[in-house]
Amino acid sequence: MDLRVFVEPQQGASYAQQAAVARTAEELGFDGFFRSDHYLRMGEGDALPGPTDTWVTLGAIARETSTIRLGTLVASATFRLPGQLAVAVAQIDDMSAGRFELGLGAGWFDTEHTAYGIPFPTLGQRFDMLTEQLEIITGMWAAPLDSQYSFEGDHYGLVGSPALPKPVQPGGPPIIIGGYGAKRTPALAAQYASEFNLPFPPLEIYRSMCDNVRAACEARRRDPESLTYSVAQVVCCGTSESEIARRAARIGRDVDELRKNGCAGTPAEVLDRIAAFAEAGAGRLYLQFLDMDDLDHLHLVAEEVMRLLP
Repeated sequence: MDLRVFVEPQQGASYAQQAAVARTAEELGFDGFFRSDHYLRMGEGDALPGPTDTWVTLGAIARETSTIRLGTLVASATFRLPGQLAVAVAQIDDMSAGRFELGLGAGWFDTEHTAYGIPFPTLGQRFDMLTEQLEIITGMWAAPLDSQYSFEGDHYGLVGSPALPKPVQPGGPPIIIGGYGAKRTPALAAQYASEFNLPFPPLEIYRSMCDNVRAACEARRRDPESLTYSVAQVVCCGTSESEIARRAARIGRDVDELRKNGCAGTPAEVLDRIAAFAEAGAGRLYLQFLDMDDLDHLHLVAEEVMRLLP
């Protein structure tokens, strides 16, 4: 089981805080550092210093780290044009010496679009945009050198693009697709993804969604096991009830609710939760650390949880 660190900087985190978490995660041996792609805090509370741009942040962290995988969980297709996104991702892949992964989704948080003047089409239109973006991005990366790439769709058109720069990783960075869509999400994962991710699901829903993706792979005559199946869970770990309660209070959550819906409790309880998702088919777990000043939390999970995993 790969363990990756997942953060939500829009809740109120500076670049320096994110870089500190990424460096600590790398030093402790976590497999990856991933961040959300949002412009507005969710829920009540202090959002200072405000949002940080995903690509500026990850490009800088790529130069401050050397081994840890980096990426988005997930970038929104509504925020950027696909040609621009292909360039940004290829550049960060180069800056990280081939350590980048692109999680891309249709977007869902309408309020942040309104707050920052970003159009927010219907769900069907957003999925159409996501589908075209995936085709364009992978097509640009795959286009031979000294060739031109063109595409004409309902939302985007490219004519005579040099499709540069190319990523460092052969074939381009791995693509992560996830979410609860019953038909289009599994189909896109089967066609484009290296990994299927589900955020914060109950175990029975996780099994069902992974089965849908496997069926979509079989429909395309793709080996379902050629995908990595992953899950994201909030983590709140402590060696005592008082430590668990303190960490839950810091992120505004209830301990009992976290035990039910996340990876919460003692290290032994967190290990049991991880084992349950592994039994359900997960090969990778994104642990959402919501208090980014609590680097001791990362140390605890690394030393008392991660080192005991097979």
